[in-house]
Amino acid sequence: MHQVMSWEDSMFAVFDDLEQQAEGLSLVERDAEVADLTLAEYSRVGLASRLHASVGRDLRVRLLGGRVLSGRLARLGEDWFLLADGSSEWVVRHQGVATLDGLSIKAHSEDTWSVVDRLTLRAVLRRLAAAGESCLVHFCDDQQAEGRVGRVGRDFFELDTGVGVGRITQVVPNDAVAALQGRR
Repeated sequence: MHQVMSWEDSMFAVFDDLEQQAEGLSLVERDAEVADLTLAEYSRVGLASRLHASVGRDLRVRLLGGRVLSGRLARLGEDWFLLADGSSEWVVRHQGVATLDGLSIKAHSEDTWSVVDRLTLRAVLRRLAAAGESCLVHFCDDQQAEGRVGRVGRDFFELDTGVGVGRITQVVPNDAVAALQGRR
């Protein structure tokens, strides 16, 4: 036999249905809020944090100007990283990078970085100047110059090219540099 639902049972069923719909909407809203928070949190992640989580990984780096470098991420600082491929090492300036392949999907917070990890490109340039080693400067426009790093300013360095009477000192803005390669 077919039972007839009482008015009271019918109303409870309607309320139960409305309550389930409200819970469903609440879950959808909560999921959307979590997604928004996740996106907002990720928007605070910098390239340096992704690089810090990728030390030891093999990367493929396309510099501004088009040159492609490949190697193991060996070390890094605040605004640069060292890419080693066995036969050569490149100090790559973050702002000289067009694309990176091979980074970890993780990121390390700046709170976990050591003092050495906070060294800037200026510190690397001062070390090169003190060592007196020749280096190849690869510019963002894909041009190159070989020489010795001289004095290092706040946002530039001097590059001594040539020898003797033919020696020229060029002033190189840091922003013009994509990468430097040591010459031994």
